[in-house]
Amino acid sequence: MNVDAFIQRFSAGLAVMEELPLPQTRRAYDKLCYTFAPPDPAGMQIDNSVLGGVSVRRFIPQRRMPGCVLFIHGGGFTIGSTESHHGPAASLAQMLEREVVSVNYRLAPEVDYPAMLADCRTVLEAIQPVALVGDSAGGRLAIDLAHQRNEAPPLGLIYPTVGALSLECLGEDAPLLSRDEVLSIRQQCPEIIATQRDRRPPATSIEMLTVERDPLTLPIEVTIAKWREEGASVGYRCAPHMVHAALHAHARLPDMSTAWQDFCQKLKQRLN
Repeated sequence: MNVDAFIQRFSAGLAVMEELPLPQTRRAYDKLCYTFAPPDPAGMQIDNSVLGGVSVRRFIPQRRMPGCVLFIHGGGFTIGSTESHHGPAASLAQMLEREVVSVNYRLAPEVDYPAMLADCRTVLEAIQPVALVGDSAGGRLAIDLAHQRNEAPPLGLIYPTVGALSLECLGEDAPLLSRDEVLSIRQQCPEIIATQRDRRPPATSIEMLTVERDPLTLPIEVTIAKWREEGASVGYRCAPHMVHAALHAHARLPDMSTAWQDFCQKLKQRLN
């Protein structure tokens, strides 16, 4: 699959959701994302359970090292689940050779951002992960979880929201995520604005993955420079030609696959 075919197919799926009530939109989004997921790795054990009242999905690879990883899904804080991000979480577990615990935090508008963060913190405290990984909205949650720790574990961040999220800071419009859509997310969850929080690194050890065609990439690169100036070790790669949401099709898009594998390998090295 090439990136244009992915954009066309994902855009068509999103267009169908525009006329649906929110519960149906969430189910449709889960189904859309899952269609891009590769088959589960051979021998992987997958279990749904509850930790402290928060539902999670555990991905346990056949070959694994001690310690587990907390994975926090994206979806603009209003959609997304362990189902929509089943593919990335399973791949992460296989690549890191560690159990991955994917968290089903509550979403807006039913709850506000602090409640989402509290759900993620409940799971974090229950499993004491060796790393925090999140994409997009999940990346923001991972950053803020890390800020709450005295010594945060290594972070793996995939195109997270950072900084002020203002028009002045954002890059150009791109397929699957426009500048106006970012502003809409900011309006839905104003607590994600992190002008002050992102002045200091959330952890000393960070791996970052972005995509070339994404308005969030420019502020991420500015933030990485600040974190490095503050002494954080930040590994960085930007997948050429790729777009926001390409993580779902990492197994089908060669440029995204290369960047994803490098991201996972470098994060694994930080855990060894």
